[in-house]
Amino acid sequence: MNFPDDLKYTKDHEWARIKGSRATVGITDYAQKELGDIVYVEFKDKGTSLTQGNVFGTVESVKAVSEIYAPISGTIIETNAALLDAPEKINSDCYGDAWMIVIEIKDAPELDKLMDSKAYKAYVEAEAKGH
Repeated sequence: MNFPDDLKYTKDHEWARIKGSRATVGITDYAQKELGDIVYVEFKDKGTSLTQGNVFGTVESVKAVSEIYAPISGTIIETNAALLDAPEKINSDCYGDAWMIVIEIKDAPELDKLMDSKAYKAYVEAEAKGH
């Protein structure tokens, strides 16, 4: 499994790539593997205000429908419309072309509540043992 060092992670298996006052967001490699083949994705529209931990979309796979949560508070300034037509990209490139939204960060100190790659890897390994 892949845990890129340049990302921040949530316990709900979302990632955030921070560049200045913006966060590009998607779901992790672990999440897409657990979900299986992804067949549908939906997220809130550009301009929507998000609060850290609140739902911003859903991912549907052949196994389940899962909600996706905002890793940080802010406003959606971009959505990845290409995923609407090709949600399966999440299974093959979850940290690259299969990003979901870009958030203009409202409350940067919230980033301290997210995990780095080492902490997230330990969290996933502990969760996997609990299954």
